[in-house]
Amino acid sequence: MASPAQADSGLAVVLVSNGPGELSTWVRPLAERLHATLPLRPRTPDAVMSLQLVLVPCPNATGHEVEAARPWHQFERILPARHFWSLLLRPRRFGPWPRRGVVVFLGGDQFWTVLLSARLGYRHITYAEWVARWPRWNDRVAAMSDAVRDQLPPAQRHRCRVVGDLMADLSSFARGDDPLPRGEWVALLPGSKRAKLSIGVPFLLDTADRLAQGRPGCRFLLPVAPTTSVAELLWFAGRENPIAADYRVTVAEVGEGWLVTAAGTRIELLDRHPAHAALSQCDLALTTVGANTAELGALAVPMIVLVPTQHLEVMQAWDGGLGLLARLPGFRRLIGVLLTLWRLRHNGLMAWPNIHAGRVVVPERVGAITPQQIAEEAASWLAAPGRLEGQRQDLRALRGRSGAVNALAEEVRALLPKAIESA
Repeated sequence: MASPAQADSGLAVVLVSNGPGELSTWVRPLAERLHATLPLRPRTPDAVMSLQLVLVPCPNATGHEVEAARPWHQFERILPARHFWSLLLRPRRFGPWPRRGVVVFLGGDQFWTVLLSARLGYRHITYAEWVARWPRWNDRVAAMSDAVRDQLPPAQRHRCRVVGDLMADLSSFARGDDPLPRGEWVALLPGSKRAKLSIGVPFLLDTADRLAQGRPGCRFLLPVAPTTSVAELLWFAGRENPIAADYRVTVAEVGEGWLVTAAGTRIELLDRHPAHAALSQCDLALTTVGANTAELGALAVPMIVLVPTQHLEVMQAWDGGLGLLARLPGFRRLIGVLLTLWRLRHNGLMAWPNIHAGRVVVPERVGAITPQQIAEEAASWLAAPGRLEGQRQDLRALRGRSGAVNALAEEVRALLPKAIESA
């Protein structure tokens, strides 16, 4: 593909990603590192280089990725996934594009970045967590591990560097922020999509009430995902949500950054994304399945993963074509149930740390579980600091070597024209 002719004589570094998990764990740390080592717009207004973000189509995306990334003030331009095809067809529709640049793959389908780099005429680097699918069309491949590099054809391996695990740096990156007050903190992560929130919010609030009864000193933190709001969380906890009727929970009072249940349990609401700094300081997390298990694992936060199958008919948050089909009217209930049952039977392990390890590292509670059962199990973990520390160490051992953010930033800089980099 021919590069669009433009008058801009500068250079663009374009990060390409898809969903909220990748944005917070891969994109944000790399963007911070690039800003720290290179003069980039928008943080350096008169720089010849700019940092840009392009979001690509993905069934796991929420549609709120732009709103999540904008407050970081890292990108001169953010293009939503819905404009990706228009970008490929008519790049100038979205403003000037420099003649030279680097496209960095950080999530989604790797082929989208192959197309984008070819269309813009930019150089191309892929961060490959598990496999590099198009190595011949990459200038460089940044691999998470030796296993990724070893999968490449021998003729392509000279273009690959093992940089390590981007998520292994997440804990140190997160702990630079404000500490939590002293106490025994339990994080509640009900999910980020409506299908999960409709179950997760009432289930976890009920669990918090029961856990607080057994451990009165316990404190609770609920990060508000960028795809939702406090008002929406309250809706899921209220009578309007039919699933809430199955649980013993009522929100009695709401303030700025907190709520109190009718049982008197105070839950701190953290409306800041990502919430890694606070999560990294929690003693235990109660969470649904999804990208949050990978983030908690990278932060080495002990967790219990919950899949209450008594609500299979509304668990439509699975990925892939069947997950999309399950959302269609008329097919939703039947296919949603069959799809979820199939996954539970054949996948076995569902949390990221367990899938990666090939064994149970963090407990997964799948079935017709109750808040009382989970409260009792959480209390037993909190009463055994040695067990918590053991899980924490197991989670740390699963991640690849640290330093990947710096190493990947070095690879990006190596693809920049030397004259512009020095400028």
